[in-house]
Amino acid sequence: MPSFDLVSSLDMGELKNVINMANRQITGRYDFKGSKCNVELKGDQELEILAETESRIEAAMQILFSNMTKRGLGLKCLDVQKVEPTGHQMYKLKIILNSGINKEKAKIINKAIKDSKAKVSTQYLDEKIRISGKKIDDLQKTFQMVRSLKDLDIDVKMENMKS
Repeated sequence: MPSFDLVSSLDMGELKNVINMANRQITGRYDFKGSKCNVELKGDQELEILAETESRIEAAMQILFSNMTKRGLGLKCLDVQKVEPTGHQMYKLKIILNSGINKEKAKIINKAIKDSKAKVSTQYLDEKIRISGKKIDDLQKTFQMVRSLKDLDIDVKMENMKS
């Protein structure tokens, strides 16, 4: 029976490439000349932008977001916090990386799939949802329907497709 896993995750290798690209663009821009501004990854769950002014943090954030969209990384899995002063005339912005489908989001997805009356079955397995059905076309339609949900504020991907 064909099935696939519905997951919400970021490709960490690709995210590191995006951070390196953003830092290179920041050092090369004219409005950042002579200033201290950088984007760095703190662990696996957090990004941090350090800069001298709040406007430079906003500009660095826009550079980061544009690079993420160019590289195919979704912005829905980012939780942007408030800009905070850190001392020494510096400001920082924390961005929390959300991954996995929690139980509330899984309930929204399961309800939408049941309301669509597609001939598929779902199982919630450790922050991912396994969707299985008799026809691959039903699975693909279900995936497109889940991606188009308006009240779902996470990026979902299809993984582990078995036919």
